[in-house]
Amino acid sequence: MALFCKQELVMLRFVYLLACLLLSVPTRAADPPPVLTYKDMLARPAVTGGLRLTYGSDAQQFGDLWLPSSPGPHPVLILIHGGCWLGDVPAFDLMNPMAKALSTAGVAVWNIEYRRLGQDGGGYPGTFQDTAAAIDHLRRLAGQHRLDLSRVAVAGHSAGGHLAVWAAGRARLPADSPLKTPNPLPLRGVVSLAGIVDLRDYRERGPSACGGPATVDRLIDAARRGDAAYADTSPGEAPVTDLALTLISGTRDIIVPPTFAQHYAAKAGGPDLRELEIDDAGHFELIDPQSAAWPVIQAEIRDRLRR
Repeated sequence: MALFCKQELVMLRFVYLLACLLLSVPTRAADPPPVLTYKDMLARPAVTGGLRLTYGSDAQQFGDLWLPSSPGPHPVLILIHGGCWLGDVPAFDLMNPMAKALSTAGVAVWNIEYRRLGQDGGGYPGTFQDTAAAIDHLRRLAGQHRLDLSRVAVAGHSAGGHLAVWAAGRARLPADSPLKTPNPLPLRGVVSLAGIVDLRDYRERGPSACGGPATVDRLIDAARRGDAAYADTSPGEAPVTDLALTLISGTRDIIVPPTFAQHYAAKAGGPDLRELEIDDAGHFELIDPQSAAWPVIQAEIRDRLRR
């Protein structure tokens, strides 16, 4: 007795051919999840817990010191926020989740504020002088708060990454610069998180997210100082080749794409420079302890503090 009638065999062949056709059609890869945005960061619940301290008399000259629960002495990470150097961009508090996560892990964190464009004294030279003063102020805080000044590193995000790399090289500033200060606090290393480490390069090729060339010109007072304004403000003019520096970028960052770190790394070189790119990370994943990028970032910070 036949197992299938003629009509059933025809139907089975049709189903088989249809299945083969469907299997041969390439499937579309799933779209990657959206990257974290500035609005996403602002919408999160506020993170608090740092000790508010001042390093100068201006309203913007302060920082939050986050201390571990252990007795110390503690290694110290200086955090410098971004925000395009603009005073009307809330950015200081965005570093608090990082500060809390690191202090919980045993690192004291000095999250600093500074005068920015649009604020009295912001721009050149105030923004740079504030960054230097805040860093050197750790000498006054060390005794009371059990800080180990032999293990200090600095990390900055975006515009703060520029200031972090600049601060690490300020011992080599031109002697006639108003930014030159005696005996800057030694730093073991720097971690630039999507940092704008070459102002000239970013002015020429950067996206408009920070206001384009006009913002860089305002920051360095280019209208008055001309091309010489880059000499004491941009790490890209004379990269320090012996700096213990990690440049971290997200492959999906459209504000400071990885090419800026790549170009700087090619100029700087040196045995202790690392340039890392984190797949699928955007601009703000690099300061988010909840992101997949965080274990890499925390490991780099710890490594720079150990050196």
